Amino acid sequence: MSISFALTPLPPTLYQPAVENALAEDLGRAGDITSQAVVPAAAQVRVTIRSRKPGRLAGLDIAAAVFRTVDPELRVTAAISDGADLQEGTIVATIEGRARAVLTAERTALNFLGHLSGIATETARIVAAVAGHKAQICCTRKTTPGLRTLEKYAVRAGGGSNHRFGLDDAILIKDNHIAVAGGVRPAIAAARAHAGHMVKIEVEVDRLDQLDDALLEGPDIILLDNMTPALLREAVERTQGRALLEASGNVTLQTAPAIAEAGVDLISVGWITHSAPCLDLGLDFEWTDYG
Repeated sequence: MSISFALTPLPPTLYQPAVENALAEDLGRAGDITSQAVVPAAAQVRVTIRSRKPGRLAGLDIAAAVFRTVDPELRVTAAISDGADLQEGTIVATIEGRARAVLTAERTALNFLGHLSGIATETARIVAAVAGHKAQICCTRKTTPGLRTLEKYAVRAGGGSNHRFGLDDAILIKDNHIAVAGGVRPAIAAARAHAGHMVKIEVEVDRLDQLDDALLEGPDIILLDNMTPALLREAVERTQGRALLEASGNVTLQTAPAIAEAGVDLISVGWITHSAPCLDLGLDFEWTDYG
């Protein structure tokens, strides 16, 4: 079912640069020479965007921005909102206006819409897989360069949560940091001395003895990397609520339920952004007026 909370739309300032960059990439130096050559300048059309497969919608405002950037006079009417579930044949939006502009914008708009809806769809699937447990599904920084804000928005449309957006969001001490710092405790102590009062500290561990060391220093979150469900349960028992626990590594639709059942607070999943398949959506012509 669709997400029950209100999904806050992205402000245009966060996606308009991506829209303009994508259009510049596609239009090149001469614009859409095919539509210029083949389509009468006066032709008007009405088209619909439909889902070809079931899924979860994300990115409709971005797709609409593509059409309006190509031609501000195009009329884009949304039929549903981001976060809604799609069935095969669900109408997502209608667009009316100059045929040339619609054809020029079509592929870029569908690229954004299909990619972001694919992320929302995969997120919704794994969120459903852990339903009934407290664990929240969250994404990572494994995103497409330049599209992180949009992809993390798509995760929210799928019912997931966002991990940090960048290196400046929070302190996340990974295994390589620990190796250079000389151990879990020195790394956390150094982070604590450096961090401002608003900055959270998370540390990654892959053994229970590292967990015990981490708990002595009181980080906000402990990332339990590549632990079995049995080890995760032991980690939850040892922690006794003294820190949020995040599980990561080898999380799939099949393994996620057992990970959630272990009692962790968060499950981070990289593939929902870096490997989600594009959701198939298409543009269909309803009528054409050649003027």
